Order: sequence, then structure tokens, then C-alpha cells
Amino acid sequence: MYKSAVTSGLIADIGPENWQTLCVIASYMDEQGECFPTQSQIAKGLGISRPAANRRVRKLAEYRWQGRPVIETIRKRSPTGQWENTRYTILPISQLRIFEAEPEDIVRD
Repeated sequence: MYKSAVTSGLIADIGPENWQTLCVIASYMDEQGECFPTQSQIAKGLGISRPAANRRVRKLAEYRWQGRPVIETIRKRSPTGQWENTRYTILPISQLRIFEAEPEDIVRD
């Protein structure tokens, strides 16, 4: 997280639920900001039910900071017609970025 997430007012505006949801989804992102967590993984990370996680993800996807989304969601079907995992892209305006490694004192199995 960049300091500007605080100093720009983003964290105050986004609110605790959207910020928490964004952070859980972002914990799965790669260097390009893309990630594919399941709804169950998101729910577990948030400590809530899957339906509640779905509502929070929808709310986050609708949120706009300075008129722009902080996350992009793309849902598509496989060649057999089944829904695949939603692809999330954490956009730069979110002020989140993945680093090469977590500090050793925070890493948990």
C-alpha cells in the first residue's frame, strides 16, 4: 500500500468494508495486478459467508474513486459454457501493489 492511499483520502472515502475486500482480493494478485481468487477464498479471507462476500465484491466493483474504478472484474465462460473464476484486476488508482516478498515476521503457513 502506498502512503498516498491515506493522504489522498482514498481510505477514508472507500470505507472499511470496501478496503478490506480490496485487500483480500489484492492478496492474490500478480505483478500486473491480475488475480483469480474464488468466491470461497474471498469469503474465507474476509471471515464471512460466501453470499456476503459476493455482495461485498459487487459493492467494491461499483465503487469509484475520483470517478474511476479501483478494481475491474471480468467474468467469462469456458468453451463448455461453464462460468470460470472471475478475473480481477487491481487498478493502479487503488494504491496497492504486490511486492517481491512479505516480511519474514509476518509470513504464516
